[in-house]
Amino acid sequence: MERNTVKLQGFEVDTFCFEDAVKYIKEHSGNVVTINPEMIQYAKKNPEFKNLVKSANLVIPDGVGVEIGLKILGHKVKRIAGIEFAQELIAEYTKDSLPIALVGAKPEVIEKAAENLKNSYPGINICYSHDGYFKDDEPVINDLVNSNPKLVLVALGSPKQEFFIEKLQKRIENAVFVGIGGSFDVWSGIVKRAPVIYQKLGLEWLYRTVKEPQRFKRIFPTLPLFVMNVIFEKFFGDKSC
Repeated sequence: MERNTVKLQGFEVDTFCFEDAVKYIKEHSGNVVTINPEMIQYAKKNPEFKNLVKSANLVIPDGVGVEIGLKILGHKVKRIAGIEFAQELIAEYTKDSLPIALVGAKPEVIEKAAENLKNSYPGINICYSHDGYFKDDEPVINDLVNSNPKLVLVALGSPKQEFFIEKLQKRIENAVFVGIGGSFDVWSGIVKRAPVIYQKLGLEWLYRTVKEPQRFKRIFPTLPLFVMNVIFEKFFGDKSC
């Protein structure tokens, strides 16, 4: 199975369906970037992060804004929610009893998330877990190297989680690394995911913004600006990257 990508704002986005994306990264290993408009806008301002995204082994369209942007450019690529992608990987790795590592969130959140995952996926092999409140990466990375996980889920928020994964990937071979944002909060039960109807309509971002108004500043004006840039790209070509 080979990658087939389309370009959006200077970045290659994979066009796999959900099932093929899971199959591809499990077969090839490497780091997965769950890209959204905020990450694209940040990457334009930060060359190091831009290079990180461009060198990823798989870039899935996590944000609904990315799906909209691709549609504007004439590409029918469906959104792959990062949390669902991570859950499917957990199920696949649990079938084979492969070791899984969890990094991120508050201590009580990661502890409860791990407990709930064990209940949801009997036989899951969690070889390592650590909260996201550490100042020095090295001790955590050393512990992860010694644990030798095959799947590493990192929830430190972007771009911190992507930079952490970049360091880790240089030390651990033949593993899959995914930055999963606030997924541990959902898995712990502390934060409820949007109702299914919101998920199907691609309005999960709206539900979360209503529930967490502080997110408004992060989404606006980023999302409208992103859409405007994509429209410009459609008619005049991309001049940003």
